[in-house]
Amino acid sequence: MKFLIAGFGSIGRRHLNNLRALGEQDILLYRTHHSTLPEDELKEIPVETDLDAALAQQPDAVILANPTALHLGVAIPAAEAGCALFIEKPISNNFEHMTEFQQLVQKNNIKVLVGFQFRFHPTLRIIAGWLADGEIGTPISVQAHWGEYLPGWHPWEDYRKSYSARPDLGGGAVNTLTHPLDYLRWLLGDVDELAALTGNHSDLELKVEDTAEILLHFRSGTLGTVHLDFVQRPPRHALEIIGNCGTIVWENSTGLARLYRSSDEQWQEVFPPAGFERNRLFLDEMAHFIQVVKNNEAPCCTLQDGIAALTMTEAIYQSAFKRRFIRL
Repeated sequence: MKFLIAGFGSIGRRHLNNLRALGEQDILLYRTHHSTLPEDELKEIPVETDLDAALAQQPDAVILANPTALHLGVAIPAAEAGCALFIEKPISNNFEHMTEFQQLVQKNNIKVLVGFQFRFHPTLRIIAGWLADGEIGTPISVQAHWGEYLPGWHPWEDYRKSYSARPDLGGGAVNTLTHPLDYLRWLLGDVDELAALTGNHSDLELKVEDTAEILLHFRSGTLGTVHLDFVQRPPRHALEIIGNCGTIVWENSTGLARLYRSSDEQWQEVFPPAGFERNRLFLDEMAHFIQVVKNNEAPCCTLQDGIAALTMTEAIYQSAFKRRFIRL
Protein backbone atom coordinates (compact mmCIF):
# COMPACT_ATOMS: atom_id res chain seq x y z
CA MET A 1 0.00 0.00 0.00
CA LYS A 2 1.04 3.57 -0.60
CA PHE A 3 0.58 6.12 2.19
CA LEU A 4 0.60 9.89 1.80
CA ILE A 5 1.33 11.89 4.97
CA ALA A 6 0.15 15.50 4.84
CA GLY A 7 2.25 17.56 7.26
CA PHE A 8 5.57 16.84 8.92
CA GLY A 9 5.28 18.36 12.36
CA SER A 10 5.81 16.22 15.43
CA ILE A 11 2.70 14.09 14.85
CA GLY A 12 3.51 13.62 11.16
CA ARG A 13 6.99 12.42 12.07
CA ARG A 14 5.52 10.04 14.66
CA HIS A 15 3.16 8.53 12.09
CA LEU A 16 6.02 8.18 9.59
CA ASN A 17 8.16 6.32 12.09
CA ASN A 18 5.26 4.10 13.16
CA LEU A 19 4.38 3.20 9.59
CA ARG A 20 8.00 2.16 9.08
CA ALA A 21 7.97 0.18 12.32
CA LEU A 22 4.89 -1.66 11.06
CA GLY A 23 6.69 -2.62 7.86
CA GLU A 24 5.21 -0.01 5.50
CA GLN A 25 7.79 1.48 3.16
CA ASP A 26 5.81 3.00 0.28
CA ILE A 27 5.38 6.43 1.84
CA LEU A 28 5.08 9.88 0.29
CA LEU A 29 5.04 13.27 2.04
CA TYR A 30 3.02 16.34 1.16
CA ARG A 31 4.61 19.37 2.83
CA THR A 32 4.61 23.14 2.84
CA HIS A 33 7.99 23.25 4.64
CA HIS A 34 6.70 25.17 7.66
CA SER A 35 7.82 22.49 10.12
CA THR A 36 10.65 23.37 12.50
CA LEU A 37 11.81 19.77 12.83
CA PRO A 38 15.11 18.50 11.34
CA GLU A 39 14.75 16.71 8.01
CA ASP A 40 17.39 13.97 8.38
CA GLU A 41 14.70 11.27 8.29
CA LEU A 42 13.41 12.39 4.91
CA LYS A 43 16.46 11.71 2.74
CA GLU A 44 14.96 8.72 0.95
CA ILE A 45 11.28 9.73 1.07
CA PRO A 46 9.59 11.39 -1.92
CA VAL A 47 8.28 14.85 -1.04
CA GLU A 48 5.65 16.83 -2.94
CA THR A 49 4.76 20.45 -2.29
CA ASP A 50 1.71 20.36 -4.60
CA LEU A 51 -1.31 18.41 -3.41
CA ASP A 52 -2.54 17.50 -6.89
CA ALA A 53 0.88 16.10 -7.73
CA ALA A 54 0.90 14.10 -4.50
CA LEU A 55 -2.57 12.63 -5.15
CA ALA A 56 -1.61 11.90 -8.77
CA GLN A 57 0.70 9.23 -7.35
CA GLN A 58 -2.46 7.36 -6.31
CA PRO A 59 -1.92 6.74 -2.59
CA ASP A 60 -4.23 4.17 -1.04
CA ALA A 61 -4.46 6.19 2.16
CA VAL A 62 -3.83 9.75 3.30
CA ILE A 63 -2.81 10.66 6.85
CA LEU A 64 -3.82 14.21 7.76
CA ALA A 65 -1.18 15.44 10.20
CA ASN A 66 -1.28 19.09 9.18
CA PRO A 67 -2.79 21.84 11.39
CA THR A 68 -6.45 21.43 12.34
CA ALA A 69 -7.75 24.34 10.26
CA LEU A 70 -6.13 22.86 7.13
CA HIS A 71 -7.51 19.32 7.43
CA LEU A 72 -10.48 19.56 5.10
CA GLY A 73 -8.43 21.36 2.47
CA VAL A 74 -6.58 18.06 2.03
CA ALA A 75 -9.34 15.64 3.05
CA ILE A 76 -11.82 16.76 0.40
CA PRO A 77 -9.46 16.31 -2.61
CA ALA A 78 -8.21 13.04 -1.09
CA ALA A 79 -11.78 11.77 -0.74
CA GLU A 80 -12.48 12.80 -4.33
CA ALA A 81 -9.46 10.69 -5.30
CA GLY A 82 -10.90 7.69 -3.43
CA CYS A 83 -8.24 7.53 -0.69
CA ALA A 84 -8.85 6.10 2.78
CA LEU A 85 -8.35 8.80 5.39
CA PHE A 86 -6.74 9.01 8.81
CA ILE A 87 -7.65 12.42 10.23
CA GLU A 88 -5.86 13.71 13.30
CA LYS A 89 -8.10 15.15 15.98
CA PRO A 90 -10.02 17.36 15.86
CA ILE A 91 -11.28 16.79 12.33
CA SER A 92 -11.55 20.55 11.80
CA ASN A 93 -11.86 23.80 13.74
CA ASN A 94 -15.37 24.52 12.40
CA PHE A 95 -18.12 23.07 10.22
CA GLU A 96 -17.25 24.95 7.04
CA HIS A 97 -17.22 22.47 4.12
CA MET A 98 -18.18 19.62 6.46
CA THR A 99 -21.39 18.76 4.59
CA GLU A 100 -19.48 18.60 1.32
CA PHE A 101 -16.91 16.31 2.93
CA GLN A 102 -19.54 14.01 4.47
CA GLN A 103 -21.30 13.68 1.13
CA LEU A 104 -18.04 12.78 -0.61
CA VAL A 105 -17.21 10.17 2.03
CA GLN A 106 -20.63 8.58 1.61
CA LYS A 107 -20.67 8.81 -2.19
CA ASN A 108 -17.19 7.32 -2.65
CA ASN A 109 -17.45 4.87 0.27
CA ILE A 110 -14.34 6.34 1.87
CA LYS A 111 -12.91 4.65 4.94
CA VAL A 112 -12.24 7.22 7.69
CA LEU A 113 -10.47 6.83 11.04
CA VAL A 114 -10.26 9.81 13.40
CA GLY A 115 -7.09 10.06 15.48
CA PHE A 116 -8.30 10.01 19.07
CA GLN A 117 -5.52 7.71 20.25
CA PHE A 118 -6.74 7.42 23.86
CA ARG A 119 -9.31 4.94 22.59
CA PHE A 120 -6.32 2.59 22.34
CA HIS A 121 -5.17 3.09 25.93
CA PRO A 122 -5.15 -0.36 27.56
CA THR A 123 -6.48 0.72 30.95
CA LEU A 124 -9.11 3.07 29.51
CA ARG A 125 -10.32 0.04 27.56
CA ILE A 126 -10.49 -1.87 30.83
CA ILE A 127 -12.51 1.01 32.31
CA ALA A 128 -14.88 0.78 29.34
CA GLY A 129 -15.36 -2.89 30.23
CA TRP A 130 -15.99 -2.09 33.89
CA LEU A 131 -18.67 0.41 32.94
CA ALA A 132 -20.28 -1.97 30.45
CA ASP A 133 -20.37 -4.67 33.15
CA GLY A 134 -21.99 -2.30 35.68
CA GLU A 135 -19.11 -2.57 38.15
CA ILE A 136 -19.94 0.82 39.74
CA GLY A 137 -23.66 0.69 39.07
CA THR A 138 -25.15 3.77 37.42
CA PRO A 139 -22.58 6.50 36.66
CA ILE A 140 -23.69 9.61 38.55
CA SER A 141 -20.89 12.06 37.80
CA VAL A 142 -17.54 12.27 36.03
CA GLN A 143 -14.60 14.64 36.26
CA ALA A 144 -11.82 14.83 33.66
CA HIS A 145 -8.80 17.07 34.22
CA TRP A 146 -6.01 17.83 31.77
CA GLY A 147 -3.52 20.59 32.48
CA GLU A 148 -0.16 20.77 30.70
CA TYR A 149 2.35 23.57 30.18
CA LEU A 150 2.33 24.52 26.50
CA PRO A 151 5.94 25.86 26.28
CA GLY A 152 7.21 22.46 27.40
CA TRP A 153 5.63 20.49 24.56
CA HIS A 154 8.05 21.27 21.72
CA PRO A 155 11.11 22.91 23.28
CA TRP A 156 12.81 23.17 19.86
CA GLU A 157 10.33 25.83 18.68
CA ASP A 158 8.73 29.08 19.83
CA TYR A 159 5.45 27.80 21.30
CA ARG A 160 3.72 31.06 20.34
CA LYS A 161 4.17 30.12 16.68
CA SER A 162 2.93 26.55 17.06
CA TYR A 163 -0.48 25.58 15.71
CA SER A 164 -1.74 25.09 19.29
CA ALA A 165 -1.19 28.80 19.96
CA ARG A 166 -2.59 30.14 16.68
CA PRO A 167 -6.30 30.82 16.16
CA ASP A 168 -5.89 30.79 12.37
CA LEU A 169 -4.66 27.17 12.52
CA GLY A 170 -7.36 25.95 14.91
CA GLY A 171 -5.38 26.11 18.15
CA GLY A 172 -6.47 26.75 21.72
CA ALA A 173 -6.85 24.54 24.77
CA VAL A 174 -10.29 23.28 23.76
CA ASN A 175 -9.30 22.08 20.28
CA THR A 176 -5.82 20.90 21.18
CA LEU A 177 -6.78 19.03 24.37
CA THR A 178 -10.07 17.71 23.00
CA HIS A 179 -9.34 14.05 23.86
CA PRO A 180 -11.44 13.95 27.07
CA LEU A 181 -14.49 15.11 25.12
CA ASP A 182 -14.11 12.07 22.89
CA TYR A 183 -13.27 9.44 25.48
CA LEU A 184 -16.01 10.60 27.86
CA ARG A 185 -18.55 10.19 25.06
CA TRP A 186 -17.02 6.79 24.22
CA LEU A 187 -17.25 5.68 27.87
CA LEU A 188 -20.53 7.28 28.94
CA GLY A 189 -22.55 8.03 25.82
CA ASP A 190 -23.72 11.18 24.10
CA VAL A 191 -23.85 14.62 25.68
CA ASP A 192 -27.10 16.50 25.12
CA GLU A 193 -26.29 19.83 26.81
CA LEU A 194 -23.22 21.73 27.98
CA ALA A 195 -22.02 25.05 29.34
CA ALA A 196 -18.50 26.44 29.42
CA LEU A 197 -16.24 29.28 30.38
CA THR A 198 -12.99 29.88 28.54
CA GLY A 199 -10.30 32.47 29.05
CA ASN A 200 -6.75 33.61 28.64
CA HIS A 201 -5.42 34.03 32.16
CA SER A 202 -1.71 33.20 31.92
CA ASP A 203 1.37 35.18 30.98
CA LEU A 204 2.02 32.99 27.92
CA GLU A 205 1.19 35.75 25.41
CA LEU A 206 -1.36 33.61 23.58
CA LYS A 207 -4.12 34.70 21.20
CA VAL A 208 -6.15 31.60 22.03
CA GLU A 209 -7.79 30.42 25.25
CA ASP A 210 -5.37 28.84 27.72
CA THR A 211 -8.06 27.58 30.12
CA ALA A 212 -11.53 26.06 29.85
CA GLU A 213 -14.05 24.85 32.41
CA ILE A 214 -16.82 22.74 30.90
CA LEU A 215 -20.04 21.38 32.41
CA LEU A 216 -21.65 18.39 30.65
CA HIS A 217 -25.07 16.78 30.86
CA PHE A 218 -25.08 13.32 29.31
CA ARG A 219 -28.17 11.87 27.70
CA SER A 220 -28.07 9.09 30.31
CA GLY A 221 -28.40 11.67 33.10
CA THR A 222 -24.75 11.56 34.19
CA LEU A 223 -23.27 14.95 35.07
CA GLY A 224 -19.70 15.82 34.16
CA THR A 225 -17.00 18.46 34.32
CA VAL A 226 -13.91 18.85 32.14
CA HIS A 227 -10.96 21.12 32.96
CA LEU A 228 -8.42 21.96 30.24
CA ASP A 229 -5.42 24.27 30.42
CA PHE A 230 -2.07 25.13 28.83
CA VAL A 231 -0.59 26.24 32.16
CA GLN A 232 -0.31 23.49 34.76
CA ARG A 233 3.09 22.38 36.08
CA PRO A 234 3.64 19.57 36.73
CA PRO A 235 1.16 18.29 34.16
CA ARG A 236 -1.85 16.25 35.23
CA HIS A 237 -4.28 14.23 33.17
CA ALA A 238 -6.79 12.28 35.21
CA LEU A 239 -10.31 10.89 35.26
CA GLU A 240 -12.77 10.01 38.02
CA ILE A 241 -16.17 8.38 37.52
CA ILE A 242 -18.53 8.12 40.49
CA GLY A 243 -21.33 5.58 40.38
CA ASN A 244 -24.06 4.69 42.85
CA CYS A 245 -22.15 1.47 43.66
CA GLY A 246 -18.51 2.49 43.41
CA THR A 247 -15.83 4.69 41.87
CA ILE A 248 -13.34 4.47 39.00
CA VAL A 249 -10.12 6.53 38.97
CA TRP A 250 -7.51 6.78 36.20
CA GLU A 251 -4.18 8.62 35.95
CA ASN A 252 -2.53 9.09 32.59
CA SER A 253 0.96 9.58 34.05
CA THR A 254 1.12 5.98 35.28
CA GLY A 255 -1.75 4.47 33.33
CA LEU A 256 -3.11 3.12 36.63
CA ALA A 257 -6.85 2.38 36.66
CA ARG A 258 -8.52 1.81 40.04
CA LEU A 259 -11.94 0.36 40.72
CA TYR A 260 -13.73 0.61 44.06
CA ARG A 261 -16.80 -1.59 44.52
CA SER A 262 -19.09 -0.66 47.39
CA SER A 263 -20.15 -4.31 47.64
CA ASP A 264 -16.77 -5.44 48.98
CA GLU A 265 -15.26 -2.05 49.96
CA GLN A 266 -12.02 -2.92 48.19
CA TRP A 267 -9.88 -1.18 45.56
CA GLN A 268 -8.81 -3.15 42.51
CA GLU A 269 -5.76 -1.76 40.65
CA VAL A 270 -4.78 -2.42 37.04
CA PHE A 271 -1.60 -1.13 35.38
CA PRO A 272 -0.79 -1.13 31.66
CA PRO A 273 1.28 -4.05 30.37
CA ALA A 274 4.99 -4.11 31.27
CA GLY A 275 7.01 -1.84 29.03
CA PHE A 276 4.02 0.26 28.00
CA GLU A 277 4.90 3.77 26.84
CA ARG A 278 2.99 6.59 25.15
CA ASN A 279 3.88 5.75 21.56
CA ARG A 280 2.11 2.41 21.96
CA LEU A 281 -1.20 4.29 21.61
CA PHE A 282 -0.16 5.74 18.25
CA LEU A 283 1.41 2.48 17.06
CA ASP A 284 -1.72 0.46 17.84
CA GLU A 285 -3.84 3.18 16.26
CA MET A 286 -1.80 3.06 13.04
CA ALA A 287 -1.86 -0.74 12.98
CA HIS A 288 -5.65 -0.51 13.26
CA PHE A 289 -5.79 2.02 10.40
CA ILE A 290 -3.80 -0.32 8.15
CA GLN A 291 -6.39 -3.03 8.83
CA VAL A 292 -9.20 -0.54 8.13
CA VAL A 293 -7.62 0.28 4.75
CA LYS A 294 -7.37 -3.45 4.00
CA ASN A 295 -11.07 -3.93 4.89
CA ASN A 296 -10.14 -6.26 7.74
CA GLU A 297 -11.51 -4.06 10.54
CA ALA A 298 -14.15 -1.36 10.95
CA PRO A 299 -12.83 1.98 12.25
CA CYS A 300 -13.16 2.19 16.03
CA CYS A 301 -13.38 6.01 15.88
CA THR A 302 -15.52 7.01 12.91
CA LEU A 303 -16.12 10.26 11.08
CA GLN A 304 -19.38 10.55 13.02
CA ASP A 305 -17.40 10.27 16.27
CA GLY A 306 -15.14 13.07 15.04
CA ILE A 307 -18.14 15.20 14.13
CA ALA A 308 -19.64 14.58 17.58
CA ALA A 309 -16.43 15.87 19.21
CA LEU A 310 -16.41 18.90 16.90
CA THR A 311 -20.05 19.56 17.79
CA MET A 312 -19.00 19.72 21.43
CA THR A 313 -16.04 22.04 20.84
CA GLU A 314 -18.22 24.38 18.77
CA ALA A 315 -20.84 24.37 21.54
CA ILE A 316 -18.15 25.11 24.14
CA TYR A 317 -17.03 28.22 22.27
CA GLN A 318 -20.65 29.27 21.70
CA SER A 319 -21.52 28.79 25.37
CA ALA A 320 -18.48 30.74 26.53
CA PHE A 321 -19.40 33.60 24.19
CA LYS A 322 -23.13 33.66 25.00
CA ARG A 323 -22.75 32.75 28.69
CA ARG A 324 -25.49 30.11 28.59
CA PHE A 325 -26.16 26.39 28.18
CA ILE A 326 -26.11 25.00 24.65
CA ARG A 327 -28.17 22.01 23.55
CA LEU A 328 -26.43 19.65 21.16
